[in-house]
Amino acid sequence: MSSQILVEAPGVHRVADHTPRDPGPGEALVAVHAVGICGSDREVYQGNRPEGYVRYPLTPGHEWSGTVTAVGPGVPGSLTGRKVVGEGFRNCQVCERCHAGETTLCTAGYEETGFTRPGAMAATLTLPARLLHVLPDEADLTAAALLEPAACVAAAALKAGARPGERVAVVGTGTLGMFAVQFLRAVSPAELLVVGTRRDREALARRFGATDFRLKDEEAPAGYDVVIETAGSASAARTAAALLRRGGRLVLTGIPAPGADGLDPTDLVVRQLEVHTVFGAPPDAWAHTVRVFGAGLLEPLPLVTHELPLTGFSEAIELVGAGDPAVGKVLLRP
Repeated sequence: MSSQILVEAPGVHRVADHTPRDPGPGEALVAVHAVGICGSDREVYQGNRPEGYVRYPLTPGHEWSGTVTAVGPGVPGSLTGRKVVGEGFRNCQVCERCHAGETTLCTAGYEETGFTRPGAMAATLTLPARLLHVLPDEADLTAAALLEPAACVAAAALKAGARPGERVAVVGTGTLGMFAVQFLRAVSPAELLVVGTRRDREALARRFGATDFRLKDEEAPAGYDVVIETAGSASAARTAAALLRRGGRLVLTGIPAPGADGLDPTDLVVRQLEVHTVFGAPPDAWAHTVRVFGAGLLEPLPLVTHELPLTGFSEAIELVGAGDPAVGKVLLRP
């Protein structure tokens, strides 16, 4: 009998038996290779995820990779045996926003794998085949388990629209920040500044393409065309805005605590800043991510520091929230 993590209520979980669910019409059954843990999973476990964005009892896991083992009626049999990753948002496909390709803004309400639907912290995952993105046969599935956060950053990079020769910057040096560096490097910027709070992240940032690195309290040159913020604090958002030239483009991906002081609207208007935000990844961002990954332009593996079995769920949650600089991305291996 295989296993799954079941969070029965905030702070209460167990390793439960798992029985694969046969795929129905339009669905696929995936053998999970690896599943990542992020701050959102910690929120699920602690019970402080916003109301309406989690449903207990729940098997978490929204960052994952695996191999299709079976498909249901209406799904091409050629999908069986393929390495895949998958979108999390369960959009309705028929509302105006879905038709526009903005599936993370689906007006039918929020539904997402690992939060309101069973996730990948289990031996298998059954989900709509339309959400799957097929990987190259030679793809490293451990690296591919990080493509969900990469897709969120891809959404930011697409909204930023950075062009070759522009001056670009990233605020934040976590997983999202390091992916932002890699996506921006791929467009051949004239400069690529990274701003963070930890000097130990400089070497990795430069490995991924940064041409300059500054700590948050160090003076940094302004006048950047594009800045992507990934740190998730109001102060990081203000730092990011201050780096921009007049008319520059800012993309916010981090989610500060509710009620945080935000950007100065007068500054935004007078400097004519273009501000975008990202919550999740729509299909075009996923497709872009898989394409860039397949081209060898993304290096997820250097971000992984810990791999644990499902029985290590408690340890993994503690690692993610410990604030230890030696902890990067934590994976569970069903």
